[in-house]
Amino acid sequence: MTVDYRSQTVLLTGASSGIGAAFAAALAARGSNLVLVARRAERLASMAGELARTYDVRVEAIPFDLSQSAVGSELRKAVADRGVEVTSLINNAAFGTFAPFADADTARLAAEIAVDVTAPVQLTAAFMPQMLSAANGFVINVASVSAYFPSPRMAVYGATKAFVLSFTESLWTELRGTGLTAFAVCPGATDTEFTTGMGPEARVLTSGKLRTPENVVTTALAHLERRDPGPTVIDGRFNQFGVIMSRLMSRRRNAMIMEHVFNPNRRSEPAAA
Repeated sequence: MTVDYRSQTVLLTGASSGIGAAFAAALAARGSNLVLVARRAERLASMAGELARTYDVRVEAIPFDLSQSAVGSELRKAVADRGVEVTSLINNAAFGTFAPFADADTARLAAEIAVDVTAPVQLTAAFMPQMLSAANGFVINVASVSAYFPSPRMAVYGATKAFVLSFTESLWTELRGTGLTAFAVCPGATDTEFTTGMGPEARVLTSGKLRTPENVVTTALAHLERRDPGPTVIDGRFNQFGVIMSRLMSRRRNAMIMEHVFNPNRRSEPAAA
């Protein structure tokens, strides 16, 4: 599709670091106005000021906890109070828990579901009328290659990303012909702060070669700019190959392989057959 970035006002969640920060920089460089949403107020304000000065675009910073129950209506009001009309949305904010499900903190799991699942659904619904009215924007939901696999020790995170993938593919179908494009981008292991606060065992998630946030954003925007973007794009050839191979194996075999991949002690243990 032909994307007029200069006509866009993009609401971006999880904007203060990692993939979110890379999206913000890439879109500002292309001339888009931004509404940046994250919890870290000071970091968000500093980033917004720098982007506005560097690229001469309007950047609003809204510190916000996306685990709140009325996230859609409250954030829509906060945006409206600033006199902003949103034309596009990137649901990027998410966090995970790395532990056997039986040992996980249930309050943290509830917050994880709220941020990773409920917030994208509510925000998409809250801003859909504005975006459909503009009829030239996009909804990009950041899913994960975990959406395609079982995720032992990250069972809830993997399930939330499977939800995001399915939700987005359905949106893609419903929105065809409206002028509003929706798709999911699915990164694999990426060099971000994602594992911060998940404990030392989570280092196993970053033990291989990592993609960069800029790689993920380049993949997403290149897909957006295709003549007819599909409902999903997977970042990185290795990740694409992994998803293809998973489709050739049984669910049992996939689960056993991922048990090995997510095992903090896997360097000393062979993969299960």
